[in-house]
Amino acid sequence: MIVYTVDQGEYITIEESLRRQPEGKRSLYVNLTNRCNCSCTFCLRQLKTMDESMTLWLKEEPSVEQVQAALRAVPWEYIREAVFCGFGEPTLRLADVVTLLRYVKQLQPLMPTRLNTNGLSDLAYGRSTAGDFNGGILDTISISLNASTPERYLELTRSSFGIGSQAAMLKFAADCQRYVPHVVLTVVDQVENSAEIAACQKLCSERGLTLRVRPYEAE
Repeated sequence: MIVYTVDQGEYITIEESLRRQPEGKRSLYVNLTNRCNCSCTFCLRQLKTMDESMTLWLKEEPSVEQVQAALRAVPWEYIREAVFCGFGEPTLRLADVVTLLRYVKQLQPLMPTRLNTNGLSDLAYGRSTAGDFNGGILDTISISLNASTPERYLELTRSSFGIGSQAAMLKFAADCQRYVPHVVLTVVDQVENSAEIAACQKLCSERGLTLRVRPYEAE
């Protein structure tokens, strides 16, 4: 499924969402890839077998043109936010994400946009990537902080880039503040205890970043 929404934890099409609830706004999620450069211990991908029967598991990655066609068909009057996520890491298709963010703004100039990412695109591309989001195309970026120390971060994420991953992610988050109005870092409840979450809050506060504790999703 390329575009979808969520109803009580269930991934469904926009059409099904409207059938269940004809009124009201919902978030639109854009699924671009299964690929990821992390293998987080708490990720849904690690907790169940993914195959073609899994709604979000892409048999093949959609082209930019296919995603644009799906976006043109969206009933935008029912959408409150367009979120680029991917069942994997969306910035592994960074140029396409930027193109599609710009396309959403062309279709719906006032539509809020968000990107959910692990924040490791600088390491993936060997350059600073925050500036790719310049120009008002992205309103919110949600970056997975996961842990307060490099060691705990690597233990949880099993990043393919090794022990320097957390430092690169934090630099990316700081850089994004110049280009994206809302930069949010996240940590998962039930994965970390209250002391670790407090340490994550301190780390964010020292950098002027917002922390959001997000619910653990094991299903």
